[in-house]
Amino acid sequence: MSDSRLEDPLRAEAERRVAARTLFAVHVLVYLVVNAGMVIFNLVAMPSNLWSLWSVGGWGLALILRGVGLFSRTSGWRARAVEAEMARLRQASARS
Repeated sequence: MSDSRLEDPLRAEAERRVAARTLFAVHVLVYLVVNAGMVIFNLVAMPSNLWSLWSVGGWGLALILRGVGLFSRTSGWRARAVEAEMARLRQASARS
């Protein structure tokens, strides 16, 4: 395979990963700004009822899970599984 044909899919994958990480960073920023505002409002308006902790906790948990999925080494498991299955299919078709 020539270098240019190999570079195109690699570049597309790299751009996809950078875009996903950029969107995650924006999501973290939005989470911080929105939840800071809600906590401040909650503490000023109803300090005896800390309802804003539900948003901080729920959204925070979802954000953590997304970050783990995005930055862990297992995030490319589907692509590796597809490649392994294609290799098995190629071997099976070569034998027949």
